[in-house]
Amino acid sequence: MRTLVIDTATEACSVAIFDDDTLISSDYAKLGRGHAERLVPMIAKLPERGKADAILVNCGPGSFTGLRVGISAAKALALAWGVPVHGYNCLHLIAAMALAENDSLKNVDVAMHGGHGEFFVQSFDKNGVPISDMASLKPDAALRQLGTFIAGSGSENLADLGDDITALPLWPDARHILQLPQAARALPAEPVYGRAPDAKPVAAQQKIV
Repeated sequence: MRTLVIDTATEACSVAIFDDDTLISSDYAKLGRGHAERLVPMIAKLPERGKADAILVNCGPGSFTGLRVGISAAKALALAWGVPVHGYNCLHLIAAMALAENDSLKNVDVAMHGGHGEFFVQSFDKNGVPISDMASLKPDAALRQLGTFIAGSGSENLADLGDDITALPLWPDARHILQLPQAARALPAEPVYGRAPDAKPVAAQQKIV
């Protein structure tokens, strides 16, 4: 069974195709912006233009634009190929990647860049199971909640603000999807933004008298 993995939730953009548990091909780029322009060519360069029996996509939390790009592409391809599409959690994957690099950890805290100077944060035990709810917090609040080992794109920023913090800068990478347990790779393919959108519909801003 071939599985296509799409990850555009953060500054990183990556794709990978697996044959059962074997990685066949992949691509990864730290873009910042421009995911919409790069994603389709990245998929097209995969064997058989990425054609797969199932699709997995990072559903966040992450950037609004990045999530929409990845999920829209995943659903469009799933419809065209007649295959199922499922999602996975961004912070959960970062935790799994960190634990794979440091098998002596008793737990790991994840901090990813959010919007407006906030961080998406969540804590996981040594098995990668969430032990706190995901939250979007300002730096001071994030430091009060997290411990001394922080993984993720926001780890170095928080380490600079705190004391005795070990930072492991990581971005989600489609090549590491198998580090997540099967159940964590079977979420609905719907966006998890992590916080309310910046813009509100006009109707919601107006008070009807």
